[in-house]
Amino acid sequence: MGAQRKTLQDLFNLESHNMNTIKHGSITSRSSFSNSINEGTLSIISHCTFIFTFTDPLESPSKQDLKRVKLIQLLSILKSSKKLQDQILAPLMSMLSTNLFRPLPPPSNPSISSDLIDDEDSISSFPPTWSHLQIVYDILLRLVINMDPETLRNYVNHPFLRNLLSLFRSEDPRERENLKNVYHWIYSRFTFYRSFMRKSMNDVFLHYIFEKERHCGIGDLLEIWGTLINGFTVPLKEEHKLFLMRVIIPLHKTKGMHKYHRQLAYCVSQFVQKEPVLGGVVFRGILRYWPVTNCQKEILLLEELEELVENIDPDQYRKLALPLCTHITKCSNSWNSQVAERALYVWNNEHFVKMATLEIEEVFPIVVEGVERNLKWHWSKSVRQFTEIIKEMLEDLDSALYSKCLQEIDLREYRARQEEIKRREKWERIEMAAKKN
Repeated sequence: MGAQRKTLQDLFNLESHNMNTIKHGSITSRSSFSNSINEGTLSIISHCTFIFTFTDPLESPSKQDLKRVKLIQLLSILKSSKKLQDQILAPLMSMLSTNLFRPLPPPSNPSISSDLIDDEDSISSFPPTWSHLQIVYDILLRLVINMDPETLRNYVNHPFLRNLLSLFRSEDPRERENLKNVYHWIYSRFTFYRSFMRKSMNDVFLHYIFEKERHCGIGDLLEIWGTLINGFTVPLKEEHKLFLMRVIIPLHKTKGMHKYHRQLAYCVSQFVQKEPVLGGVVFRGILRYWPVTNCQKEILLLEELEELVENIDPDQYRKLALPLCTHITKCSNSWNSQVAERALYVWNNEHFVKMATLEIEEVFPIVVEGVERNLKWHWSKSVRQFTEIIKEMLEDLDSALYSKCLQEIDLREYRARQEEIKRREKWERIEMAAKKN
């Protein structure tokens, strides 16, 4: 009986040993398999770190194509991997930085502002490095969206974000579009970097406004800001109001404003919709930076002012009626027919007419004088016809006041003629006295 118990114990020990051996072998095999995958991934990353200029005749086209294949393989690995180990993540981020943070090519046409370059016309002149960069951006976007921000925090740091922001100077609209997507995702997920990212973008704007008016990515950065403003809570923080006054409004004065005006106007409208009381600040700021000789900018700003009238607080109508109507009248007297017609068209806006009628006693003398000047002196037939329509509308609003304004205009012109006669007579007496002496 004791011998039988010993035999069974020996068999149990042998079976346990075999099971441990199998289990240990399975773990070892899985570990070996995992190590082989990591080694293969590291090999791909190492291969992708090499930079091709696509301009060096010694570069092999086949090796360029091979790098693109390797980048696609790496993107596929990232799509199937739920988590990356540090031994993979560190060289991967280093590879991305090496590919992205490179010296940008010189301006394609240094004699003109880069703001004025047509994106569609310039794409054909860009080097073919985009075939690699596009996949690099896809890899970075995949990491930002899928990885835990705390895990990436040591790699996506302040220097990384500054370098990423500097790439918005690229003339390639395809790169700026991808940058915009990546930068916005970082702002969305890396909440601990939001204040720094806003300040960094502000610095770019201020440098563009006050130091060097040459930057291709102002419109893209404003587009990012448009979505940020849309998410601001009411009442607005003081920081955001200062951004409106110190950055958004001064951006109206640059030469290349027409290139990014659509995004700029959207940011302004978002601010005014959030807090309509800011409309007065915006109106006065735009009028302060009104162009003198740039008719294209005048037309854009007239459109923006008209849109703002619809969003501002009606309580500000009385304060803004006189300066706004004065400026619209001045533009309607412009010798540029497009500017004059656009200014006259503002009178079709019911909100603007409502604003004008609230201060009709102060506004009418200025407006009527502008209307009569156009009817007498403007060279454009279409402007005169449009002005005639405005005159009929004003007379319908208050015919007695219109007639009174006409009498005041006639009286001023009569007095001016009398002063001119007196001035000529005085000069004639001086000339006669001079001859006698």
